[in-house]
Amino acid sequence: MGFSFSLLLFLASFPVILAQEVTHATISIDGTATVAVIDDNFVCATLDWWPHDKCNYNQCPWGYSSVTNLDLSHPLLSKAIQAFRNLRIRIGGSLQDQVLYGVESLKAPCQPFRKMKGGLFGFSKGCLHMNRWDELNHLFSRTGAIVTFSLNALYGRHQIRKGVWGGAWDSSNARDFMNYTVSKGYKIDSWEYGNELSGSGVSASVSAELYGKDSIHLKDIVNNLYKNSDPKPALVAPGGFFDKQWYAKLLEVSGSGIVNYVTHHIYNLGAGMDPNLVNKILDPHYLSKVSETFSNLSQTIQQNGPWASAWVGESGGAYNSGGRHVSDTFVNSFWYLDQLGMASRYNTKVYCRQTLVGGNYGLLNTTTLVPNPDYYSALLWHRLMGKGVLAVGSNALPFLRSYAHCSKGRAGITLLLINLSNQTDFIISVQNSMDMRLTVEENISGENPFVRGLKRSVSWVGSRASDEPLYREEYHLTAKDGNLRSQTMVLNGIPLELTEDENIPKLDPVRLDVSSPLYINPLSMSFIVFPNFDAPACA
Repeated sequence: MGFSFSLLLFLASFPVILAQEVTHATISIDGTATVAVIDDNFVCATLDWWPHDKCNYNQCPWGYSSVTNLDLSHPLLSKAIQAFRNLRIRIGGSLQDQVLYGVESLKAPCQPFRKMKGGLFGFSKGCLHMNRWDELNHLFSRTGAIVTFSLNALYGRHQIRKGVWGGAWDSSNARDFMNYTVSKGYKIDSWEYGNELSGSGVSASVSAELYGKDSIHLKDIVNNLYKNSDPKPALVAPGGFFDKQWYAKLLEVSGSGIVNYVTHHIYNLGAGMDPNLVNKILDPHYLSKVSETFSNLSQTIQQNGPWASAWVGESGGAYNSGGRHVSDTFVNSFWYLDQLGMASRYNTKVYCRQTLVGGNYGLLNTTTLVPNPDYYSALLWHRLMGKGVLAVGSNALPFLRSYAHCSKGRAGITLLLINLSNQTDFIISVQNSMDMRLTVEENISGENPFVRGLKRSVSWVGSRASDEPLYREEYHLTAKDGNLRSQTMVLNGIPLELTEDENIPKLDPVRLDVSSPLYINPLSMSFIVFPNFDAPACA
């Protein structure tokens, strides 16, 4: 009676959506082997260099959110990072290849970025003061952040023709900055080299041959500065848009063990001003197009640099600061969670979201630092989705996207379901593919149907010590009042808002009997945890 009543209460809490159809779908999960493995700290967010007067489409959405001027003492900033226990943060962005490091040996004055006609991206060179670097590291230390710092790869170079830079990289300023970092005892997980200089580049490009030689030189610097450290920081490159020939050449020239993680950037939704952003986000065929990039990069690494792994070093969905009233709203989580699932499936180890704060695509509001919907999507992924990626089969319409991982820090598996349809309710039957193989074998042997069913149920639930009912845990994400452009996400009928003490709210599931129907509403996303799912790969 109590279970039925709580189920009714839970279902009644959803906004009324007049679904025109109810569709049954079967999803099978193979827990016998992982198809890919991600990093424990897969979810990553960026801090960028853009000053407050960076504008696109007559909007200036960056405010004071940059590496150099973000309010590091804001309590919400610390709380938002700490909620992850260990949030991976990448410091980098378009202006990084114009950043000087204000160490003692720097001959030039240490001045901020300013608008400059003819400058890369319309800005002058800028400088990071070491007292600011100290403050940033104090934030990282007290919040448990895992830091990737992306270095200036154009220092000492010159433009040899429009958009193409040549000459030798002057590593002196970067080396002295890294040496300062080591001398202070600041923990850096990885050093990245350059930003969007691969292929034809965005505002500037460097040949893969030069980049490969520079990577060897940078690796020598890392090995020398960290000679007494184990493990040493990883080397990450090139932080650009994937170009198969260029990336292959980089790996070939740099050679075995130099580049540890191969980073690429994704802005597959196009320009932030595109009026069709929402339509693209809700179009399963459009979302799937970028899988070709993941696949090609994976093949390129396997063929040319099998010692390395792939990272998404920066991804904001829509470029030029993101889409206003789209990137910071509920609807963007359809794109974002699908990206996390897809990237994982292609063995991407880390996925860095542009940005933690800044632009229209920040996980936190640029002005108030209150979490946007995608913050909670990221947090739930981080807490629920483990390292092991599992194969998923589905007979559902393409509007239902499904991804499965071993659960994080516990037994069982977690299933992510994304319903892009605005009119279809799905009733999901989840099967263990071990059951299905077992059924085929049993049919051949002509086994008693009752015994066959018993075997299936044991395979499904795993072992249990008593006759206690078995539960699954459900986290259903919907838009407040059904408004896709709401900046408030709803979890199991409860709006996700800061507590009275300005703390991140609890993200509690509803627990339902594992044998009860699994409902997925239109235009919703759900994490479903099966603690008793028999998955040998997750043991």
